Amino acid sequence: MFKIKPALAALGLIAALAGPVTAQNLFAPVATVNDSVVTEFEVQQRVRFLQILNARGATRKAAIESLINERLRGEAIRDAGLVLSDEGINAALEEFAGRANLSRAEFTSALARAGVEAETYRDFVLNGIAWRDLIRARYGSRVTISEAEIDRALSSQSGGGSNIRVLVSEIIIPAPPPQAARVAALAEEIAESTSTAQFSDYAREYSATATRGAGGRLPWQSLSNLPPALQPLILSLAPGEVTQPLNIPNAVALFQLRDIEETGKPEKTYSAIEYAAYYMAGGRSAETLQQAANLKAQVDVCDDLYAFAKGQPESVLDRETRTPAEVPRDFAMELSKMDEGEVSTALTRSDGQALVFLMLCGRTAAQNAEVSREEVAASIRQRRLSGFADSLLSQLRAEARINIK
Repeated sequence: MFKIKPALAALGLIAALAGPVTAQNLFAPVATVNDSVVTEFEVQQRVRFLQILNARGATRKAAIESLINERLRGEAIRDAGLVLSDEGINAALEEFAGRANLSRAEFTSALARAGVEAETYRDFVLNGIAWRDLIRARYGSRVTISEAEIDRALSSQSGGGSNIRVLVSEIIIPAPPPQAARVAALAEEIAESTSTAQFSDYAREYSATATRGAGGRLPWQSLSNLPPALQPLILSLAPGEVTQPLNIPNAVALFQLRDIEETGKPEKTYSAIEYAAYYMAGGRSAETLQQAANLKAQVDVCDDLYAFAKGQPESVLDRETRTPAEVPRDFAMELSKMDEGEVSTALTRSDGQALVFLMLCGRTAAQNAEVSREEVAASIRQRRLSGFADSLLSQLRAEARINIK
């Protein structure tokens, strides 16, 4: 099971485990990339940094490959004359540190105590930011999204259109604040999954949803049942592709498209969703999860929850009726999988200290729903830019003189 310790404690642990670094041959070349050298020191630093982030690929081999790719990207960035502004650099470093609820200075200081130089953190973050800027500048004008493509993506929102069904796999990883940075790193790794089998392996190991045992695999469902914000993201994927990590309260979610089809049947959409959320102290502890399982066996409809909430503060039970767009995104994701009277215990609130016993009370049918054309176009554009980025990196590797010692 994936267990995450508080960020600063983990940094101390890595420092203790790593032990002293031998000065001998620290700057010996490990690989050469054209006229650039990757040193032993850089490899050790990258491995240690990835260990601190709790990334699964924190191996020597993976670190060398990552540094080789960064050298190639760096050459392309310099050749293009791309320079990040001071404001952009500071914003990027602050944002990355903020994933651990730390300021840039606090994060740098914690890394130093674990033996990681500030330059290692800086290079890791800024190479990725500059590469994304280069890809947008180089290929942005070549990515055009036709109105017909957007119309197809939005066809499922038309009351008279064909219904689009999707096969999706899901992963939701709990990420209370002390764990946020390392879960973010893990989620970025999962987003690179190249097969449904690999994604399912991640789901079995890390996901908190009821589909964990099935490798995160959901059955066929209408696209319109998914949260409005998620629909264009799913439509922008090709089968086998994974969304970028989606931040939700105290967790990170990822989705993989396995298949998509048009059924030819009229689509069913909803104007309102009614649900109840009962908050149970103890978060995802074994005791609270067992209490939730016991409660699940005793309730059939949302009204039954009032008896269990009786005598407690009113804040322990929320019952809401909202439009699909108004439902909190993490609630909407879970509710999309439910029939009336079904329950989810995958989510938490209060920084992970309260388990959400979420129950679908009912849905109100509507003629159609709206999805932003701009969101659909942006999602398709991002997927195509990612394809250009992968293609350019492959070309750079093929043309480069790479020698691993």
